[in-house]
Amino acid sequence: MSSDTPGRKPAYLLLEDGRRFDGTGFGASGPALGEVVFNTSMTGYQEILTDPSYTGQLVTMTYPLIGNYGVNSEDEESPAPAASGFIVRETSRIPSSWRSTEDLPDYLARHGVTAITEVDTRALTRHIRTRGAMRGAIAPATVSESELMERIQAHPRMEGLDLACGVSTSERYVVPARGPERFHVAAFDFGVKAHSPRFLAERGCRVTVLPSGTSLEEVLELEPDGLFISNGPGDPAAVAAAEAAILGLAGQGTPVFGICLGHQLIARAFGGETYKLPFGHHGGNHPVKALDRETVEITAQNHGFAVRVAEDGSIPGAPGLRVTHLNLYDGTVEGLRHTDLPVFSVQYHPESAPGPHDSHYLFDQFIGLMEARAREEG
Repeated sequence: MSSDTPGRKPAYLLLEDGRRFDGTGFGASGPALGEVVFNTSMTGYQEILTDPSYTGQLVTMTYPLIGNYGVNSEDEESPAPAASGFIVRETSRIPSSWRSTEDLPDYLARHGVTAITEVDTRALTRHIRTRGAMRGAIAPATVSESELMERIQAHPRMEGLDLACGVSTSERYVVPARGPERFHVAAFDFGVKAHSPRFLAERGCRVTVLPSGTSLEEVLELEPDGLFISNGPGDPAAVAAAEAAILGLAGQGTPVFGICLGHQLIARAFGGETYKLPFGHHGGNHPVKALDRETVEITAQNHGFAVRVAEDGSIPGAPGLRVTHLNLYDGTVEGLRHTDLPVFSVQYHPESAPGPHDSHYLFDQFIGLMEARAREEG
């Protein structure tokens, strides 16, 4: 679209290393600051925008045409976009889908999200892959580079940031089981996506979603059959919440299942370490090898940190954990299981929002652990 389209004005993206990308602004006017990352998904832009794990980030879509099927309320993973900004090559002029209720530019403007189009996203992605994810800002062309760079340099880096507790629910709420109730699952919300409790509810679980600061004693009062640790944004090393609950419930035999940030928090609870990846994993096409199943899953991923692994495949500091899944792009840890306790986790998003359906079995695996415990106690 040309820059003289109503509501669209010249804008630019500035990175902290000084690289500038010019384009046309849409959505809110900005400036918007955050860590610039790229996502390789071809579809699912609304799920990506509303994923709380993108809090504090400016998301670049590598697929060139975005917005072609509009937006709708059913595809939201949270009530409003969580991404700090959106960067695309081209926005669709006319959304075409019977499910669409609004176009993408109006949706972003309504929620106050700054976006930029007509950007060379291929060059931007190659730059991030070479130099690593970095702070940046989207701003109208009328904002001077020197002023914007000062704001970028003053913006906090992702390392050391506890963003998860800031996006957590302030009050617990319940997602009822669909059909006969089989189990009660307590779910820590560090930025949970709507699909995760929904998948558990579809399998007969009543899910009590808990604020991140919920204590072990409060969780035990619920007498859950299982504990779910959700995805979320920020540095896992900065999140102290949930460690006591993970160790306390696992120690008494309650099954524990974590995804994404939850995977990292489980690793850290048992003594493991995490570290920042150069540019993270963001997309719906990451191949992961399931070592126990001897299969390869195509997975949806969104994370900037990983669990540290030794050359011999062990997890330093956490002898009770073993690796169950590996990323076939870079060999990073994608799954863990405790050798003695009913605890397991994966780095990716098995709820497939957006993304493939290869990993739905993990929710059934969680159900299987709760069934096994019920048989032992009954």
